[in-house]
Amino acid sequence: MKTKLLSALLLLCCFGALAILSGAIPVLAEEESVAAGDFYATEEVAVPTEIITAVPTPTYLATPEAANELEMEVSPTPEATYVPTPTPVPEATPVPAMPDWSLDTTVLSTTVTGDILNNGTDYQVDVSALLTEELSLTLPAEGYQILIMHTHGTEAYTPEGDDVYQATAEYRTTDINYSVVRVGQALADTLSAYGLRVLHDTELYDYPSYNGSYARSGEAIEAYLAENPGIALIIDLHRDALGEGDTIYKTVTQAAGETVAQIMFVMGSDVNLSHPNWRENLTLALTLQQTVATRYETLMRPTTLCDYRYNQQLTTGSLLMEVGTAGNTLQEAITAVQLFADAVAPTLLSLVE
Repeated sequence: MKTKLLSALLLLCCFGALAILSGAIPVLAEEESVAAGDFYATEEVAVPTEIITAVPTPTYLATPEAANELEMEVSPTPEATYVPTPTPVPEATPVPAMPDWSLDTTVLSTTVTGDILNNGTDYQVDVSALLTEELSLTLPAEGYQILIMHTHGTEAYTPEGDDVYQATAEYRTTDINYSVVRVGQALADTLSAYGLRVLHDTELYDYPSYNGSYARSGEAIEAYLAENPGIALIIDLHRDALGEGDTIYKTVTQAAGETVAQIMFVMGSDVNLSHPNWRENLTLALTLQQTVATRYETLMRPTTLCDYRYNQQLTTGSLLMEVGTAGNTLQEAITAVQLFADAVAPTLLSLVE
């Protein structure tokens, strides 16, 4: 019995040893001992894989330096196409259209001749006696000597060539480059070239209101005389208007080989208002008219004597001068005053004291 028990124990020990050697029964290290009640898993525990969210490679970075730091490829920035800034072209000044009223007008040329004086008053005037009188006019050696102005400065001429203007009314414009003001400037320039000292007033006294023009220009004359007491000759330069209906006349003559406008003096009297020295003004006008006639026979039309004063009562050297008519062109008028100045300049210089 003991032999059988011993054999059984020995057999059991052999099987145990074989089990340990084969790994069927694990041998636990001391530090890996499992406390009572713990479960020791024999399955391999899966280690979780790190999840990386892919970041798309940018196709554009703000700067190449930033791309180099991230070692990324930078899509080349398209080269800017140079578009030059165009130089602004100034708008062309529009050429004024030909006034409609001038298209329906018939312009006829005429040369006005006749006696030296066209007397529109009831006074008896001895022209010959006046022409023998010595002029009372003297021009100072210093300061302004002559004033040229325009009571009706908007008066203009028939448009032609480049002399087309924006009209404010028939044959009227506020553009002084195309009105009688431009003619006055030509007269002032020519007289000045001879050494005479001329003041040219370019103010428009007939715009925006025509009524009261002479009152306004008269106030201006008094102001000029107060500031420049040496002014002895005052020329109020206008243009005439001749015609009826759709027909107008241009007064022309041949002078110095050119077709030019004719010029006329219009002189006042004391028929209606006080003008004690009107004969002195008339003598000056007739004398200058005859002076021009010796050089350009028909440049001057007969002087007209009227019932009104035209501010001529303010000095004894005041003249109202009509240069051409509405039918004349601006260039005909400009040439006329240049020839007029050429003729009278020597006489005026002789009056300087």
